[in-house]
Amino acid sequence: MVGMRDLIFLGDSLKRFRRLPQEVQDDIAFALIRAQEGKRHDSAKPLKGFGGASVLEVAEDHNKETYRAVYTTKFEDAIYVLHVFQKKSKRGIETPRNEMEIIISRLKALEKEQESGRKRK
Repeated sequence: MVGMRDLIFLGDSLKRFRRLPQEVQDDIAFALIRAQEGKRHDSAKPLKGFGGASVLEVAEDHNKETYRAVYTTKFEDAIYVLHVFQKKSKRGIETPRNEMEIIISRLKALEKEQESGRKRK
């Protein structure tokens, strides 16, 4: 398809994605394809704490569990999947601190890489 951006999974996010229930994988994959096309899936929402809509989260429920994928559209070369996880927060819809730390760490490393002109393949 013309104009589709690459999709790059950072860290162990691809391994985690492949462990999700198939139905959840399908739903998240469709949202990521929409992002590659330059569009936003209805279930993709800006993740709080990143000032704007360049870091998005897709949350999918399955068998009373919630699964999330966090990705960034900040860079022109690709859509980067920062993290995939099962939400286990005890406080409402808040993203658990340890999961946020992974997201922040991967985003900072990616920003540094992009600034230095290196690109992932």
